[in-house]
Amino acid sequence: MSVSQEHDIPASGVTGLAGIAAREATQQTPRGRRVRRFSADLSAVGEPALWAFGGALALGIILIAGFLAMIAWNGFATFWPKPVERVELTSGEVLAGVPTRGGPYRPGAAVLDQLDAETRAAIAANDGFAHRTLYQTANFDLYGDDFRWVSDFEVAGITRPDDFFYIERQQWGVFIGRIVGLEVDGAAVEITPDRLAREHRAARQRFAAIRGLERGDIGRINALIERERLAIRRAEIRLGEESPEAQASIAESQARIAELQAEFETLQARASAIRAEDRTTRITLEEVNGRQVETEFSQIVRFFPANTLSLTEKIGIYLSRWWEFVSAEPREANTQGGVLPAIFGTVAMTLLMVVFVAPFGVITALYLREYAKQGRLTSIIRISVNNLAGVPSIVYGVFGLGFFAYAMGGTIDQVFFPEALPNPTFGKGGILWASLTLALLTVPVVIVATEEALSAVPRSMREGSLACGASKWQTIRYIVLPKAMPGIMTGMILAMARGAGEVAPLMLVGVVKLAPALPVDGIAPFIHLDRSFMHLGFHIFDVGFQSRNSEAGIPMVFVTTVLLLTLIITMNASAIYIRNRLKRKYASGEF
Repeated sequence: MSVSQEHDIPASGVTGLAGIAAREATQQTPRGRRVRRFSADLSAVGEPALWAFGGALALGIILIAGFLAMIAWNGFATFWPKPVERVELTSGEVLAGVPTRGGPYRPGAAVLDQLDAETRAAIAANDGFAHRTLYQTANFDLYGDDFRWVSDFEVAGITRPDDFFYIERQQWGVFIGRIVGLEVDGAAVEITPDRLAREHRAARQRFAAIRGLERGDIGRINALIERERLAIRRAEIRLGEESPEAQASIAESQARIAELQAEFETLQARASAIRAEDRTTRITLEEVNGRQVETEFSQIVRFFPANTLSLTEKIGIYLSRWWEFVSAEPREANTQGGVLPAIFGTVAMTLLMVVFVAPFGVITALYLREYAKQGRLTSIIRISVNNLAGVPSIVYGVFGLGFFAYAMGGTIDQVFFPEALPNPTFGKGGILWASLTLALLTVPVVIVATEEALSAVPRSMREGSLACGASKWQTIRYIVLPKAMPGIMTGMILAMARGAGEVAPLMLVGVVKLAPALPVDGIAPFIHLDRSFMHLGFHIFDVGFQSRNSEAGIPMVFVTTVLLLTLIITMNASAIYIRNRLKRKYASGEF
């Protein structure tokens, strides 16, 4: 393949074109000018490589954009309320549910044998494929399942009744059916939309009050009682069980326990009174075939007539679901509710990881670049650091569990918390060990990025500083580090992006399926780095692959992925903003 090019050149300026394999010819033009014509191989002028590079870039952008678009579409559509259909089957059975997705499938021989000739002929005409729809039938406590496939040839009729409600419960998941009864103070009352809304608000306030007492005040009392119990055990171990000092300490702790126990009983009585009042407001639900379920109204998280909602009402439900998702705890095996503990755990672990990895990585890079004698040993260290970046993350998890949790944590327990043994305090997975493990995982990235940033600082700036009388450390502190800070921040950004998305090592060093107690609370020392925590990445894995019903977990997988990506982008964008400000602040020319 070749390309022809034409140049008008003066007769005196005809020269060879070096580096191009071309067939040349010189012609005389009517105006007396000589024209050189040549044809060159296409590979010699670079167009094929340019097209390949541009095509690869375009393909990568398309794949990334398509991936993000798929996640965004499925994630943001998860909480939009959908209609409820009443489906009558040809067998006489009736079901109600929300159509979630559908598609073609090939019925088996056993299914085809039960169909009439006309239906079999229609399927055969479609190359043996039929269409089916997956309905969220909910009502797990009655049906034992949440979803059901329905083939089009099974359907006799579909309607959307106005009196069907989509009801989200605190337990047993979603209920789809009618509201047929409401009791207030033990007496049946008329069911109206206003009455339902008013009684539901009051019931949820009682539920929040009970939850606040149990998780807040009662939980605090239990923690203080446990602390005093451990204080008694500590006095017995360190002072001797029969010593006067131990007896005095034990008596003081026992008196404190008695005071806390009295306060606990008062709070428990208050919670029991609210709970007894809450039991007097009950609601009766009826599924499509007439079976009924009765429960406290406070156990209903949200309910709405799915087939009569206006656009404004749908938007309100959509926003309330999003608010619950980012501000509440998970429920129903993590397939419903919120992910606030996972958000907090992800952010806290990532920030702790940065706190640990930043000084270690920067100091190591400073020594290798500015102080260490460049030679074979330094080269081996650099090669080892680069190789550490390729070690599988699960290996870091095993190391973190063995070294941090069992070795260091076990030693800390024996020295500082012997009264709690054999129950470990730090000798188990926790947010501290998880952060240190991910710091080890990401430190090669920080070291390499910091070294590159340090090497990019012009040597003339170092020499100018030294010539002015500054010491080596003063030169590094006031000249080199400020100029290299944007590059160091780039390494931090890469470390944050990788650390926030890692899951495999966390499964060994602290992350759990459910941890509603946050590592930060109002009980001294207020920050509890020994506690297990939740993580958005592990939450995605758990919901997608370990829930009792994978179909129920699919929407939460997408919406949690959207949240995790948003969180990572937000943290990275903040770091990039800081980096750009530093770059503008220390921008200057070379000496």
